[in-house]
Amino acid sequence: MKKTVQQDINNRKIGLLNQPIVLFLLLLAAFGAMAGRLFWLQVLKGSFYRKLADENRIRLVSRPPIRGRLLDRNGKILADSKLTYALSVQPRLITESRWPSLRDELSDLLQLSKQSMDIHYLRGVLNDPFRITLARDLKPEQVLRFKEKENSLKGAQVDVELVRYYPHRTLASHVLGYTQPITQKEFKFLGKKGYEISDRIGRTGVEAAYEEVLRGKWGGEMLEVDAAGNVQRSIGFKYPKAGKDLLLTIDLRLQLAAEKALVDKSAGAVVAIDPRTGAIRAMASRPTFDPNFFSKPFTTQKEYDQLFLSPLKPLFSRAINAYDPGSTWKPVTAMAGMESGKFPPDVRLKTAPCIKYGSHCFPEHNRKGYGWIGYKDALRVSSNTFFYQVGVGVGAQALYEAATQLGFDAFTGIEINYEESKGIVGNLEWAAKGRGWGRPGQTPWIPEDIASASIGQAVVQITPLQLARAYAVFANGGYLVTPHLADLDIDWTSTKYRKKVDIKSSTLETIRQGLRKVVEAGTASSLTLSSPNLPPTAGKTGTAEDSTGGPDHAWFVCFAPYESSEIVIVAFAQNTPGGGSVHALPMAQKVLEAWRNNRSNKSLSL
Repeated sequence: MKKTVQQDINNRKIGLLNQPIVLFLLLLAAFGAMAGRLFWLQVLKGSFYRKLADENRIRLVSRPPIRGRLLDRNGKILADSKLTYALSVQPRLITESRWPSLRDELSDLLQLSKQSMDIHYLRGVLNDPFRITLARDLKPEQVLRFKEKENSLKGAQVDVELVRYYPHRTLASHVLGYTQPITQKEFKFLGKKGYEISDRIGRTGVEAAYEEVLRGKWGGEMLEVDAAGNVQRSIGFKYPKAGKDLLLTIDLRLQLAAEKALVDKSAGAVVAIDPRTGAIRAMASRPTFDPNFFSKPFTTQKEYDQLFLSPLKPLFSRAINAYDPGSTWKPVTAMAGMESGKFPPDVRLKTAPCIKYGSHCFPEHNRKGYGWIGYKDALRVSSNTFFYQVGVGVGAQALYEAATQLGFDAFTGIEINYEESKGIVGNLEWAAKGRGWGRPGQTPWIPEDIASASIGQAVVQITPLQLARAYAVFANGGYLVTPHLADLDIDWTSTKYRKKVDIKSSTLETIRQGLRKVVEAGTASSLTLSSPNLPPTAGKTGTAEDSTGGPDHAWFVCFAPYESSEIVIVAFAQNTPGGGSVHALPMAQKVLEAWRNNRSNKSLSL
């Protein structure tokens, strides 16, 4: 018993002696944890928390760049940016109870809809804690009224914004294109390229093709703010870098003439290019649209549907989409005949009321024939049965080779080629693979195909721009040029962009002389009769059956002056029956006359 009591006393003494050690260890562990935490916060995560502290103290107010202007070849403005005023609020400075009264004050002062402001505010609170836009495109008098009461409207402000502006509205809209705000999905990768979530980007046309040239770089101002978000001082300012102006090859006067030529047509296109370089002087399409639509502050779903879902397809450029070319294709068949050696330049063939291939008798358009004629007169009168014989005689492969040498069944190289159709030139391989709609092996090439292809029907579809490029070969002495909308610092006559076509001089000259006779005394003679002051011109009319089942298309293509050509013009009237000489020729004539006037004015000014 005495031993047990003594042991308890000894244990208590040991415990008392150990208490300072335990306490020391506990304190050491606590201070170690604190030191470790401080090391983690200040050393390992110091930069992270310093950044958070700065972000709570510093605000970066972004300043958008001014987008570069689009100018015609003479420096006239086709697209610009204009200043507008927007009403916005900073939700950090507005309590939940304060918003209704602020909304009512703004509504009464600026005559704005309370319901509309409520909608934008409630949406904005969820997405942007710093700035919510309530109304855009304020009028000057609204801005002045706001400025008079600004001190009593804490949390609200008027911002200056830039919007894209097209002074000529629908003119060249398919060429210029339009801009739109970037989407959340796009921002995930565009943010890495310097874009802001409120940025706009070129969607179509030149606006998209030259986005990098036009867009510029954002700037901004660093502001120091207090805990309540009030600005204390400006720390620094970086000016935004404006985008570069882009000088286009488009000539405003020719573009206006091309647009005017299409006014009375339900659908169609006009293309004018310089055959020496490929510079596009005019490119118009109808129906058209106003790109200012995409700069509107707010648009309804109904308005979008009217534009994007319209059966007239106003956003669809007829200039770079494919259609049956009809008789404008006949020089291609002529080239295949002469280049193959089977139908030399001096050949004469007997035409007929119709010629049978397969199960169909293919007619002459006058239902009589023209007797024995050669290439020049066959082009002059646009004989079908002459070119049936040439096309069928050389075969599908020779016809396809001639077509591809002239740039068909391929993209032209224009900067907006992502909107461009490659077209179709039917051939044996294409048919064997299913013609784009059938199964391989079930749509073989038949005799009727080559007859149709010989006169640009059924199995041939080309764009007005492709046709202009091909006729430039006949106009410039045998060079395939690259159509383009901006010169920049590129030598468009270099071998990279202008290639010599492998064509005999006799072939080229025979086709040229035939096209000249078309205007002198053939299907396009009305051009000379109605505009005797035009320089010598060569060309070809075309009336094409629409392979999709609609009414006929009307075509006319020409180049001038004949000896040393400076312009190639293609006029296309979609589903406009009556003939190329009736409908398309007058369209091209308007552009030719505008070009002649330009040329005369320049001569007088020298």
